[in-house]
Amino acid sequence: MTAAPVPMLAAVDTVLAAPTPLGWFEAADTRVPELLLDHANCEKKAASTAIALMFAYADDAVLSRELSRLAREELRHFEQVEALMRRMGIRHERQSPGRYGAGLRAAVRRDGAARKLDLLLAGALIEARSCERFAGLAARLPEPVAALYAGLHASEARHTSQYLGWARRCAAQSAQPEWPSRLAALAAVEADLATAPDARFRFHSGPPG
Repeated sequence: MTAAPVPMLAAVDTVLAAPTPLGWFEAADTRVPELLLDHANCEKKAASTAIALMFAYADDAVLSRELSRLAREELRHFEQVEALMRRMGIRHERQSPGRYGAGLRAAVRRDGAARKLDLLLAGALIEARSCERFAGLAARLPEPVAALYAGLHASEARHTSQYLGWARRCAAQSAQPEWPSRLAALAAVEADLATAPDARFRFHSGPPG
């Protein structure tokens, strides 16, 4: 039985520049093991990103404390995905990385406060795309996968809001009033990565093409 549709949350709608194409969801219907394998990796990478930001900006004590909590939550999500994989008999296999993460990182500026702002905005976009896909997957995949994604949806929306809040604070502290236009520029890059035909099916890929 498929779960009831999960409503999108407002913060996500305001961040993403384009919705996930239907073709990606249609591929997910028949490629659940691949989806879960990459999703498990994504949760580990999300925790790793939070920890990397803690090291990079150790002088920002408030951000470090909040990122610490985020990293723990992302690892808990990994444990949930991994437990479901065991229940479904899906074995861990090494997957080649998709283009999404590298493509978004390539658009991040390299220096100082500009880099910090871009990393936080990129974090918001990744969380927003995850939230959008959780909502769509919960509405169409069978149990128990649908229940997992319905349960993760609200957390990912909250993470989107957290990253946006950190970005706003960073912009205010470093006098970067142009941050909304910077968000729009990164969102355009993210949208292309998430919607253009993709050679590899991954949790954040475009539709197979």
